[in-house]
Formats: sequence, structure tokens, C-alpha cells
Amino acid sequence: MRVAVVNPDRCKPRKCAQECKKYCPVVRQGKLCVEVRPNDKLSTIHETLCIGCNICVKKCPFQAIQIINLPKNLTESTTHRFGQNSFKLHRLPQPRPNQVLGLVGTNGIGKSTALKILSGKTKPNLGDFGNPPTWETILGYFRGSDLQNYFTRLLEEQLKALMKPQYVDHIPKKVTKGTVKKILKKKDQRKMLKKLSKQLDLKHLMKREVPQLSGGELQRFAIAAVIEQIADVYMFDEPSSYLDIKQRVKAARAIREILMKREDLGEAIYVIVVEHDLSILDYLSDFVCCLYGKPGVYGVVTLPFGVREGINIFLKGFIPTEQMRFREWELNFKLTEQYDREINDQYDYQYPELEKTLGDFHLKVEPGAFRKSEIIVMLGENGTGKTTFVKMLAGLMESDNGAEVPELAMSYKPQKISPKFPGTVRQLLHKRIRSVYMSAQFNSDVMKPMKMTELMDRVVTNLSGGELQRLALVLALGTPADIYLIDEPSAYLDVEQRVHASKVIKRYILHAKKAAFVVEHDFIMATYLADKVIVYTGQPARDCTANSPQTLLSGMNTFLQNIEVTFRRDPTNYRPRINKLDSRKDAEQKETGNYFFLEDN
Repeated sequence: MRVAVVNPDRCKPRKCAQECKKYCPVVRQGKLCVEVRPNDKLSTIHETLCIGCNICVKKCPFQAIQIINLPKNLTESTTHRFGQNSFKLHRLPQPRPNQVLGLVGTNGIGKSTALKILSGKTKPNLGDFGNPPTWETILGYFRGSDLQNYFTRLLEEQLKALMKPQYVDHIPKKVTKGTVKKILKKKDQRKMLKKLSKQLDLKHLMKREVPQLSGGELQRFAIAAVIEQIADVYMFDEPSSYLDIKQRVKAARAIREILMKREDLGEAIYVIVVEHDLSILDYLSDFVCCLYGKPGVYGVVTLPFGVREGINIFLKGFIPTEQMRFREWELNFKLTEQYDREINDQYDYQYPELEKTLGDFHLKVEPGAFRKSEIIVMLGENGTGKTTFVKMLAGLMESDNGAEVPELAMSYKPQKISPKFPGTVRQLLHKRIRSVYMSAQFNSDVMKPMKMTELMDRVVTNLSGGELQRLALVLALGTPADIYLIDEPSAYLDVEQRVHASKVIKRYILHAKKAAFVVEHDFIMATYLADKVIVYTGQPARDCTANSPQTLLSGMNTFLQNIEVTFRRDPTNYRPRINKLDSRKDAEQKETGNYFFLEDN
């Protein structure tokens, strides 16, 4: 069983010598394994004739072809395929009534496709895209599983499904008029607007027009719009994007309360969440389905596991129930806190007290010091001035009190990436970091882990958000500097890419003996990266203070105490786990003041 995928963005049969067809051994025997008709815009590969030699993959000048051998147990389990030589999804998540089902997997593995099928927006074709089956055939295919009853109710219009979209920045294109209050009041079937506006920090946004909202404000607006309606199925596709740690926890609590307070809803309520922030997914979910496969080629959905077991299986890369290893390496988060020297003359760099006023906002930065090979993570809510501090350190802004920052070479990766370069990734790297990106050391430490080889011939303006993020990180680390200022490196990246990015940043800063300041909202990524922590206190968008750098343990405890959240550590892979609000563990840790642990307790 093989799956052959031809990338429509890369395949250009009119601009090549059609090497895929020319060198295919099956075609040379007179069989139409690879077909390119005169008017075709894409090559066609017939999977039943393909012998899996991968010669066409190696010969294609545009790297447009992927051929993967599938496990035998997937032969009869195709749920949906978009067309010939395109992505296919195997199996579906099985929603549990009155439980939160989490989906975890890399980008391009079929999570959003599964949500569209379960919401009724996409009809599953069971792999027969040429002659799609009837609903009677589809129900017969799912006979004996919970999905049969689910689709029967969906078909009889007994299930109402609501979905918060993945890309909230597209909302202003559809909702061009109306204030936040007017739109939310219109949808408020559960009479929850007052509570949600307080819970999701929407009060000060009520009179604002929807197109004027920022990414984080749009995210909270979209979550509120879904929760306040009466439905049977609630789906949330990446609800933590653009949100800071405190807002993520608040949004997670609001989503869980759908099930806790469902008096005005039906007997069986389904909640499904797709999330890349593992600490939030852990906090939200009761069960987890892992998705594995090859991004853009095929995806496979596992049976539901308990939340801790499911996330650990994904991190381990091995599914014991199927005896399937889908990743060669394990992901773990074991931390060691560096010995903290308190003698100031052993610090390599120091910065003075800084102040900045921007309109109604005032930021005070307490003086601090740091060393080479050290990563300082900035923790705070949105609007506390983290990016302002980064810009002052980078010399892009001057302090109001006239204090001068050390004159050091700095490399800055901004929060928002807007590509304007007209050429390819290779041309941009050649222009910006020519001497560095061609060195063997940089290639092995940064380029290969960030998978830049597959992007080299792509046009920069055509890259997706995650691909742009990886490119921006490579450009930032490749720019020779004393201090690297990296703003939200996890944005748009999936779980695996976040771990890779963390390891790349940590390894590079350590080996190059440089220093780095990182702004990060993914708590697992922040704890993995941090040698020291700067905690922001005060009222967001009004008056805030950036405290002096402190140790990871004391800094995390201070920050978590401010947002009233406690963390424990998983004994298997040491990943931080949020305790459920008012649980026994949560109450114990708050009583003792241990909001965060370096090791499992």
C-alpha cells in the first residue's frame, strides 16, 4: 500500500523535462505509472502501478513528489481523500459525550480536516473521490462505533456543531461591520455575555469595531462567540494562538465550563479541541487522540487515550496499542538549573534602570545583569511592555531617563513577520547571512534541525506562517551579534517544531557563547529555554515594571503566583502540567507556596 502525493504548488510539467515520467522503470516497461498529458498542469502517478522505487522523487527538479509506504493495517481505513495524488486521512477522532477530546499532532497532518468532517462541513468520501459514497454507505462503514450514532444524529439535524476557526485573523474579512458588543449580544443564547466579557477580558473592547481588533482580541472574541451559543458540538481549533499565558488559562477554564454548566444544553455535549501548547491541551482535555503520519501526505488518528497517557505517547513517538513507532526520537523536558553566582563582577553584561512612556502606557525596567551562554525569558501578560523592553535593548528605542544600554551588536527577531523580499529563501539567506549559512557548523546546528533545505527554492512571500517563523529564526541566529532578542519564537509552530526550535536556540546560544532575551507564551517552551527569568508586574497597557532577572525557580513561582496557577511535573518526561483549578494538588501547592517545581514532587 503506497500513497503518492504531487504538490500542486511545485509541480510544473511545462517547465521541466518531465523527469518523473522519463526515468520511471514501470513507464519504460510500457505501463502508465506516471502520466503527463499535453494539457495537464500536474503529473499523475497511479499508485496501483507504483513499485516505490522513489526514482521520480529524486529526479524531480522541483521536489514536487512524495511517495510513502503505508503500514498494512491502514489499507482499509481511509476516511477521506481530497483527490488523486493528494492528502489522505485515515480514521477519525471519536468524540466522547460530556468530555473534552483533545487532538495533538504536527501541522498538515489532518486535524482541521477531521474537525470539518465532524462538524458536517465536509462529507467523508472513504477515499473514493471520483465516485463519492452515499451517506448510507458511510454509516455502514462506521457501523459498531460511536461515530455511527454521531453521524446519524448529524444527518438527521439533531446535532448542531459550532467551530472556532484556526485563523482568527480572517474573521474581519467576513465580519466587516458591527461592534464587539452588538455581535456578541446577538449570539448570546445562553445569557453569558456579562460573565464571558469579564472572564475573557473583553469589557474594554465592547465598543470597538471587529476589524479594529488585534490577533489576541480576535481570538478571545471568537472563543466567546462560540461558547455563548447553544449547540451540541463545540470545536476549538488552536484557541491559544496570540494569547499570553494568563489569557490561555482563562480561555481554557471558559471552555471547560461548557460541560460544567450545561443545564441549558442537551444531555450529550461534545467538546473537541486542537491545541499545540501541551500544557493548555493537558489542562483542557479529558481524553486525547494523537495524529501521526507524514505532513501533507497522510495522517492517521489513534483511538482516544487518557490525557496524560496520550500526550506522553505523542512525545515518545511510539503507540503501544498499535506497536507503531512514528518518530525516531523522543521529546523530553528535563531541566537543570544553573548554579547562580551572586557576585556582580562575574556578570558579562549589565544594563541600567530604563523608563519609557508611550501614550498612556509607562514601563519601568529595573537594572539587571546577565552572562554569556545565558537565556533570559521574559514572562508577562500581553501589553506589559516586553517588546518595548526588547526594542530598548536593541537600540531601536531610547529610554526616557537618558540611560544608555551597553553598545553591543544585537540581532532582533520581531514578533510580527511581514515578508517583503521578492526572491527565494536561498537568495534571502545569501543576501543577509551569506558567510554564516554556508558554514558546516551553522548547517548542522541550525539549518538542518529547522528543515530549511525543503524551503530553499520557495518564494519568501509564498511561505506559510510556520515556515516564515523558521526562516526568521534562522536569519536572527545567523546574524553575528553579542545579544539575540527573540520575540515569540513559537508562534505558528506545531509541537515538534517548537521543541526543535527550543533546542536550536539553546544549543546555539550555549556553543556560540552569546546571550539571548526571549519573549515566550508557551509555558513548556519557556521553562525549557530559561536560565533566568524576568517577571513583569503591574497593570497591562497602563503602568508596568520589568523586574531584575532572577533564577528559574523563584521567577516561575513569582509569575505563577500572580496568575494563580500551579504546575507539577510529569515523572516520565518532566513536562510541566497545569493543576486543575481547586484540585487537591492545586490547593496543596498554593498552601505551601510551591507554584512550580524543577523536578517531580
